[in-house]
Amino acid sequence: MPAATAARRALLSRCLLSSRPAPAAASSVPSALRRADGARGLLPAILQRFSTAAAAEEPISPPFQVQDKQLLIGGKFVDSASGKTFSTLDPRTGEVIAHVSEGDAEDINRAVSAARKAFDEGPWPRMTAYERSRILLRFADLIEKHNDELAALETWDNGKPYAQAANIEVPMVARLMRYYAGWADKIHGLVVPADGPHHVQVLHEPIGVAGQIIPWNFPLLMFAWKVGPALACGNTVVLKTAEQTPLSALYISKLLHEAGLPDGVINVVSGFGPTAGAALASHMDVDKIAFTGSTDTGKIVLELAARSNLKSVTLELGGKSPFIIMDDADVDHAVELAHFALFFNQGQCCCAGSRTFVHERIYDEFVEKAKARAMKRVVGDPFKNGVEQGPQIDDDQFNKILRYIKYGVESGANLVTGGDRLGDKGYYIQPTIFSDVKDNMKIAQEEIFGPVQSILKFNDLNEVIKRANASQYGLAAGVFTNNLNTANTLTRALRVGTVWVNCFDVFDAAIPFGGYKQSGIGREKGIDSLKNYLQVKAVVTPLKNAAWL
Repeated sequence: MPAATAARRALLSRCLLSSRPAPAAASSVPSALRRADGARGLLPAILQRFSTAAAAEEPISPPFQVQDKQLLIGGKFVDSASGKTFSTLDPRTGEVIAHVSEGDAEDINRAVSAARKAFDEGPWPRMTAYERSRILLRFADLIEKHNDELAALETWDNGKPYAQAANIEVPMVARLMRYYAGWADKIHGLVVPADGPHHVQVLHEPIGVAGQIIPWNFPLLMFAWKVGPALACGNTVVLKTAEQTPLSALYISKLLHEAGLPDGVINVVSGFGPTAGAALASHMDVDKIAFTGSTDTGKIVLELAARSNLKSVTLELGGKSPFIIMDDADVDHAVELAHFALFFNQGQCCCAGSRTFVHERIYDEFVEKAKARAMKRVVGDPFKNGVEQGPQIDDDQFNKILRYIKYGVESGANLVTGGDRLGDKGYYIQPTIFSDVKDNMKIAQEEIFGPVQSILKFNDLNEVIKRANASQYGLAAGVFTNNLNTANTLTRALRVGTVWVNCFDVFDAAIPFGGYKQSGIGREKGIDSLKNYLQVKAVVTPLKNAAWL
């Protein structure tokens, strides 16, 4: 058996170990649940009895060493210009996984220079579209070959369940690359008729050097969403990873070179937003910037792009998505789908169904069943089989979520279950549910980005449309109903970029994704994503003695 195959099988056998859930660690009542007089709030003991794969158990160690820790510039892994490194942490423990080169403005300059040279002088935009397609197809094959290693890196660095990374996300990355490989030789212009003797061509040209900034919640998928269309269109790329999750992008970029990508076409700089990110967004030799992250940071990126060279900008930003459950719903099915819509990926999902609107006729039944489902949620080491929820990404996000839970209690929402950390090691948080949530509460207005479900009551279709749309965000929404007329009314009335009807988080390479309002600018995935990386040029030539016009 080849050594690589044996290593992958060993990884699978270790990561998919069956383990009995251990009892949750005892937890003191959080300060958010104490009354002003210092007495304990009325927190039933049952709320502490979560199904947990034991954050207290010794975490599984992936059976390989991290090799790729430098910056990728001009086809080579190199140290940062300053020589600085930063630590990337295991969210299961808070311990260091690796020390990664810390890029800053000088490294962005080096990466942009390499990308510019590759675009202006290199073979990538000059080779046939079919040749580019073949490289992307080989890349997809390599992604599948290294599925287990990529998934393990993603879980180790991010904390998401290994089964989710290995069985869903990495295969989706390969699918996306094949999708864009298919587009590479189908991007074409037009010949349009003019009101006179002129031959008019409309050319679709690569935009040039694309700067891309990806988030930490789905590092590999966001890599694919951005790099795939940029390369299919013939551009070169400078990609800045999130400082929390730099490892998988470095590894997968090495595979891209193994597939035959010329040097300098993709450059990866690990670093921080105020230094590397700001330098990329404001760089005068970058032709386009694409960013996924928070709305506040997206506004900064947009401003930097405008103040520099007015580069084209695509933004995929925050959300506070409504999930609307009508009174004709199968309550059990609705509970499970609403649970998935919110708690998937530890709640760290921009389109999470974080405002669960439930019709008053089924509200009480829904709340009780949602509570029961949350208390069955298996939380623990994401490398263990059967774990549904791993740790939050880092200490900052962990504490931010706990602050929002405190806000919810203080604002008068009813804490149904959860509300505290789980265990005393790592960034684990109990699945948390609030009922009796009002529209003016922080937990109903602001993006929590964690395992906190807010359940709101409504009694009228027009009322819930108005309330669902009363948000600064407009990324996505869910609708659960058996009435086709109700579904059609809601899908047209909701001011969002995606509406899922009787489903949620259905992503496909061909389905465009993006938001209304402060949830972003432009679309990713599908044919619309290609427009982000193309310039349109009109070429007009006089015709003499034309046989036809």
